[in-house]
Amino acid sequence: MSEENKVETTEVAQPEQKEKDENKETQTENENEQKESKEDSSEEELFKMRAKLFRYDKPSEQWKERGTGDVKFMKHKETGKIRLLMRRDKVFKICANHYILPYMQLKPNVGSDRSWVWHCKDFSEEEATDETLAIRLANSENANEFKAKFEEYAKLNETAIGSGSGSTPVEPQ
Repeated sequence: MSEENKVETTEVAQPEQKEKDENKETQTENENEQKESKEDSSEEELFKMRAKLFRYDKPSEQWKERGTGDVKFMKHKETGKIRLLMRRDKVFKICANHYILPYMQLKPNVGSDRSWVWHCKDFSEEEATDETLAIRLANSENANEFKAKFEEYAKLNETAIGSGSGSTPVEPQ
């Protein structure tokens, strides 16, 4: 009889635990969404598109996936500076965060008409790091649209930030 009671008790406890886990997950998602909207309230979204981001790891000489999500170009309402911001799906962790500077050039990724590579000082990990990033988009039309916007915003940032050589990192707001 005590064996049967143990089985029944654990069966009842499991759905309750699942519900607690689901509530905790929903709460975390809501907190992340609030954090994202709070951070972006001083900025205007100029462009948004689904993409997958990679970074080149020099020691291993390999491309490492940084995340999949929406890549955005955000314009600061007061300064007019435009930055690239990308967050990973669901966890909303920043995987790319840097200004689009005039010296940055998108180069085609070898063997793909829907992927671009560029160098930047990225602030996704709180500190500026020199990175070689690659972005892959759904198709060549999206890739060409992304490139056109990237180049357009780099020119606009020339006046907002100044041309600079890129040797001094400029932290996005």
